[in-house]
Amino acid sequence: MDDGKLVDLFWRRDEAAINQTQAKYGKLLLRLAQRITGNMEDALECVNDTYLASWNAIPPERPQYFFAYLSKICRNLAFGVLDRREAEKRSATVVELTQELQQCLPDRMAEARLEGREIGDALNRFLGALKTEERRIFLRRYWYGDSVVEIASHFSATQSKVKTQLHRTREKLRKFLEQEGIGI
Repeated sequence: MDDGKLVDLFWRRDEAAINQTQAKYGKLLLRLAQRITGNMEDALECVNDTYLASWNAIPPERPQYFFAYLSKICRNLAFGVLDRREAEKRSATVVELTQELQQCLPDRMAEARLEGREIGDALNRFLGALKTEERRIFLRRYWYGDSVVEIASHFSATQSKVKTQLHRTREKLRKFLEQEGIGI
């Protein structure tokens, strides 16, 4: 079933919307949540809460990119679980990803001066300017949390190529943000 029809089911308040969404995106959402939480039970809870949040938000919202909409909800819920569970102690994966991106994202004081929407708009422009493969590799790593090994396998590339590509893209992002006046 295509995404437009899924959203229509939500709009009609048809309970089949949840089952159809689970059939189409359940495994992907579960994988995403499990990567963040590191725990199957927490991941299942996040996915179920994603379905509930979608049910409560549609209508009035009508997402254009349904999987992106669902994955954003799921990621936020998973990070919330992680925050509650580990308060000050972060999992190694989250620490690694955060450290990699710290080199090109603004510090907390600069971020406080800028509205989140400005940074989001800048990131969207940056990602839109990347070549398709560059953008996909970057998103698989920093949005979906895929490992370098998984990305290399998915793109039939070496791990070295993926690491180099990610490094270069982070450098491009750092320079882009500087040009946009977003401090590092």
